[in-house]
Amino acid sequence: MKKDNTAVSWLGTLLDFRLMTLAIAAALAVGANPIDARERSPHRQTWAGQKAAGTTSVQRSRGADGAVDAVHTGRHGATTTVDRYRDGNGTTDARMTGQKGGIVSVDRTRGNDGLIDKAVTGANGRAATIDRSRGVDGIVDKTVTGPQGGVTTVDRSRGADGVVDANRTGPGGQTIVIDRSRGADGQIDRTVTGPRGPVSTLDRSGGGDGVVAAARTGPNGDVTTVDRMRGTDGTIESRVTGAHGGVTTEDRSRNADGTVNRVVTSTPPPR
Repeated sequence: MKKDNTAVSWLGTLLDFRLMTLAIAAALAVGANPIDARERSPHRQTWAGQKAAGTTSVQRSRGADGAVDAVHTGRHGATTTVDRYRDGNGTTDARMTGQKGGIVSVDRTRGNDGLIDKAVTGANGRAATIDRSRGVDGIVDKTVTGPQGGVTTVDRSRGADGVVDANRTGPGGQTIVIDRSRGADGQIDRTVTGPRGPVSTLDRSGGGDGVVAAARTGPNGDVTTVDRMRGTDGTIESRVTGAHGGVTTEDRSRNADGTVNRVVTSTPPPR
């Protein structure tokens, strides 16, 4: 059976905009198009199949203005720096520099409704924007405009159980429906229906140490599990096992200034 990747790719592009900007920064390090980043966050790599092996790391530090800077080192040694700084209106902007000197800037502004909008400008001068607005139900909706002018909207609404659902419509008019529900253990599960009908689910469960584990079932029945645990320094580490046996571990450590470093190691599935 041919796998429908439409829903998966859309969900990737529609994740929190911080992931989008980090993806753009990682792309600078490998010389790719800012939107088609190859080095993604550990969990997005995991959902995609854990095909790449190696170790990545993030070293963080707190600047004089209180904003957290970071140095991202990829599995091949490519380095991207993230310099954050607070601007005059109280929001935090960022400047990301890739290994070849390409620069991505992130400019945040606070709207009249108090919500924070964002513009990301890539090394090629193209910009992607995200505009947030509060609906009549008090839930925050979102409009994302890509560097090519394509527009994606996220319409959120609160269900009868008090959990927020969402409809996400892409530039082509196709819609992904995200239905969240609260399980008996109090954790929020999720069912995602793609534009062509395939369904994926995310089942969360709380562990004895208060850390939430998860299992994701894809449209074709493949299952990926995420086991989380709390380290001795209070940081949360994880071990992700992909549908085909690949494993990604994420080890965090807390610095003296309170910032957290991260080392991610990926092992591909056995052949």
